[in-house]
Amino acid sequence: MKRSVEGVWAVLIILTIFAYLLGELKLVNTLLVGILLITTFIKGHLVIDYFMGLKNVQLRYSIIPTLWLSIVIFSISLAYYLPITIK
Repeated sequence: MKRSVEGVWAVLIILTIFAYLLGELKLVNTLLVGILLITTFIKGHLVIDYFMGLKNVQLRYSIIPTLWLSIVIFSISLAYYLPITIK
């Protein structure tokens, strides 16, 4: 179990560095924002599974944080891709 948690931690660090570098280098466009949202969902799901300990529980217990994460990611993508123009 310890090795898998260390591997997940390494993946989380790599995805975080990837997101940081995209922001620091100002390489932001519509496609990359979509990729960042997907990586954010992956990171959140890894945290739910391994660090919250919900990987081996019944689906009804792990679906609540997954649905919450999906709603948050969807709301962010909706806010980004459907901008409101103020006149």
